[in-house]
Amino acid sequence: MTQREQAATAFDHLHTRHAAALTQQAYLLTGRPWLARRAVERGFRLAWQRWPEVAVDPDPAGWVRAAVYEYALTPWHQLCPGLRTARGLRKASAAGPSDRALPPALLSLPSLYRRVLLLHDVVGLGPDETAAEIEASVPAMAARLAHARERLAELLPGLGLDGQSPVRQGEILRARITALPAGARTTPPAAEDVRSGSERSARRTTRAVFGGTGLFALVTLVMMALTPDHYTPTEQPRAAAPHTRTAPARHRDTDARDQRNTARDHRNAAQDERNAAHDERNAAREQGNAAVRKKIRQARLAPELR
Repeated sequence: MTQREQAATAFDHLHTRHAAALTQQAYLLTGRPWLARRAVERGFRLAWQRWPEVAVDPDPAGWVRAAVYEYALTPWHQLCPGLRTARGLRKASAAGPSDRALPPALLSLPSLYRRVLLLHDVVGLGPDETAAEIEASVPAMAARLAHARERLAELLPGLGLDGQSPVRQGEILRARITALPAGARTTPPAAEDVRSGSERSARRTTRAVFGGTGLFALVTLVMMALTPDHYTPTEQPRAAAPHTRTAPARHRDTDARDQRNTARDHRNAAQDERNAAHDERNAAREQGNAAVRKKIRQARLAPELR
């Protein structure tokens, strides 16, 4: 037996043992048979694509279960038309027998509570294993589990969960949930179909990647061929300007210094002119004052002339 045949045999054995139970769990998580079947098929397809990794995993069934749960609880599934099925189950009357009221009650719980309840009370995982699979702490997992049981006890008093210990509550729920009939049209696909579909999907993905790469390379080559290899500036009219010869930097500095000195000399000459005019005015004023004083003295010396 070749290595591929051995891998196919081990995969088929894993699928045979756990596909039906996982389909039922996915149906209890979503309330939609077609989504449960698709989630299980996708989980096993991923397992076959990554079989070297899954084969050496300590818990291959747990690896597939985590993939199934993640796909089944993806929020964008709420936009699908099949949501009517889940709503119909939620609106089912809880006044009838508890076996018929239990699935709607489970679907009324938040998705995180449903997952914890199935993993701990139905699958039988311990607190640490459950917390690890949901990627939460043990206290957070225990709180979600307790709230889920309290909610079911309120919705379905006939289950007899009130007043029971946590261990006894888990036993009751496991017995009642595992006794539920399988959901309609939730038969899992055959292992051989899953393997062939996974291989076809891998081939399509590979072709799409190579096709996208080739298309990108083709577009790049076309753009390189159409783009000129040099830049040709556009001709623009320019206004005619007289040609002036630029003087050397040393001459420009000397001319500027000479201009500053000339301006300073002009300012000094103007200041000197202003000072001379001021002195002339002062001299004229002194002459006038001297003439006045002289006349006053003459008048005092010859009073008879008054």
